[in-house]
Amino acid sequence: MEGTMKLAMAEDAVEYCLFLIPDKARDTEETKEILQKYIERIMTQFAPILVPYIWQNQPFNLTYKPAKGGVPAHMYGMTKFGDNIEDEWFIVYVIKQITKAFPELVARIEDNDGEFLLIEAADFLPKWLDPDNSANRVFFHHGKLCIIPVPRKSERIPWLPTTPPTIQQALSIVSAHSEAVLASESVQAAVDRRIRGYPEKIEASLHRAHCFLPAAVVAVLKQRPRLVSAAVQAFYLRDPIDLRACRVFKTFLPETRIMASVTFTKCLYAQLVQQKFVPDRRSGYGLPPPSHPQYRAHELGMKLAHGFEILCSRCSAHLSDSRKSPVTASPLWAGFLESLKRNDYFKGLMEGSAQYQERLEMAKNYFQLSIHRPESSLAMSPGEEVLTMLQTLPFDVEELKREGAHLPPEDDDQWLVLSPDQLDQLLQDTMGRKESQPVPQKEEEQNYDVAQVSDSMKAFISKVSTHKGAELPRDPSEAPITFDADSFLNYFDKILGAKPQESDSDDMDEDDFECLDSDDDLGFETQDSESLKGALGSLKSYMAQMDQELAHTSMGKSFSTRKQAKKETPSQTANDNSDEEDSGAGDCVVESVDVDLNLVSNILESYSSQAGLAGPASNLLHSMGVRLPDNTDHNPPGSQ
Repeated sequence: MEGTMKLAMAEDAVEYCLFLIPDKARDTEETKEILQKYIERIMTQFAPILVPYIWQNQPFNLTYKPAKGGVPAHMYGMTKFGDNIEDEWFIVYVIKQITKAFPELVARIEDNDGEFLLIEAADFLPKWLDPDNSANRVFFHHGKLCIIPVPRKSERIPWLPTTPPTIQQALSIVSAHSEAVLASESVQAAVDRRIRGYPEKIEASLHRAHCFLPAAVVAVLKQRPRLVSAAVQAFYLRDPIDLRACRVFKTFLPETRIMASVTFTKCLYAQLVQQKFVPDRRSGYGLPPPSHPQYRAHELGMKLAHGFEILCSRCSAHLSDSRKSPVTASPLWAGFLESLKRNDYFKGLMEGSAQYQERLEMAKNYFQLSIHRPESSLAMSPGEEVLTMLQTLPFDVEELKREGAHLPPEDDDQWLVLSPDQLDQLLQDTMGRKESQPVPQKEEEQNYDVAQVSDSMKAFISKVSTHKGAELPRDPSEAPITFDADSFLNYFDKILGAKPQESDSDDMDEDDFECLDSDDDLGFETQDSESLKGALGSLKSYMAQMDQELAHTSMGKSFSTRKQAKKETPSQTANDNSDEEDSGAGDCVVESVDVDLNLVSNILESYSSQAGLAGPASNLLHSMGVRLPDNTDHNPPGSQ
């Protein structure tokens, strides 16, 4: 459909678009100039949190996209986040803040799974919303999530289209009726909970560790800390051709190694640590014994050095002059630098100091990647960037050694191993636990009702599943209208007379006999009806005899009857058993099985046998909203 955006992206990537709300007609050049200025303002205003961020694969970026196929001109960006899903949610936070800071912008964001914001809030979405009708309905505006609804058949809303809206229609609706299309508070809370803690959360996602590295790597990382991600990825995804380049190191010699502090993201650190790798003997990267106090620093440094060597081996050492042009030659650089100073990016550091220069270099790199990006054919690869820095960056090895002798302490990596409580908390958060309504344990136990288990199970079993799967019980006020397809078809068969007078099937149940009882419908005589009723009575008598015989078997004794449910002592149970053994099957009355009691007792026994772990009983009950308290009975399940 014209004006419907279908984002085609690489695996593990997120795409985001920022549109200007419709106000007045503009020509193409004017629109392009306005959007270019917005890109500069956005990237400058959010530079303090974007510059120091270490991305897994690609940074946040924006570029101008001209109008095409009913989609207006807009600002567009795509970021491959790879294994670090936090990069994607950080971008969601940035997009949300951009629309809050610039009310005239409307944003949409998708990844390779589609509308992943709706997936995150799946438990709170309206019933009508599904992947088939969600196109061009989900946007950010004024820092709020908006979902354009579908009009009901009984209502007529002039500004709501009956078909999925185009981008132009969606932008007009969001800008003109922003309050009416706001997502519900529960949906907003589900998304906000996922991005809670930013931007402070950025610091918590970092891990600083000591690494025994070649001096050239230390110098590169001091200027471009983000290149650690490219080196880790190169080592993590290495192949035999890459390792061939690491048999003998040509760029990062092992004899130049010094101790340094390296900042990773927790994802990158975990990827590097969990890799088991033995270096080639010819490389010169030997490791001390595992008992050595600095074994971890030597191992991390060895792996990181291999990553940097692999990066450089993938490109030519002879770079063209066009790729070496400094970013300061761009006419946009001066304005960008002034904007950084106004936004207190340098934190009051003295101009020309070492820390000021480090932040300035980071800003230049950020400007190169996100604002003044060259064409893709001329863009530098990480390896080319490293080689360019080594050719132009002077560094003092002795000075780096002195700094290595007074390093700050490294971070504790105990977070790599989760305790049982932390794992439970993580699983509960992932399952979307309603944190806004916590229930204390004591109160939960007091409000617990065993009958709720039976009622929930009955409601679940009585549901008719569809091709979309089984539906869990809902609140009575939210129960949808039910439709009995079989009754509907039988009714039409009677009207049209299409139902055959005789059935070829011998498998006739009670309902079939009841249908055959009507003389008006099928034209049977009274005597035929009486014979059918007699057959049904004989069948019931036969089933009753079977119940009496099964009642004295081991299977029959495994069920609780209504008589046993009232009150029964162990001595009475023994006497009853002995009496049953002496008596015949037809000399006693069969007590009816207490279905509710058997259901609850079996579920509780299954739940108790899970020993607090996930299992079918707890998963089914949790999905129905039934929370069982912990078992405080010291007796094992089934014991009396």
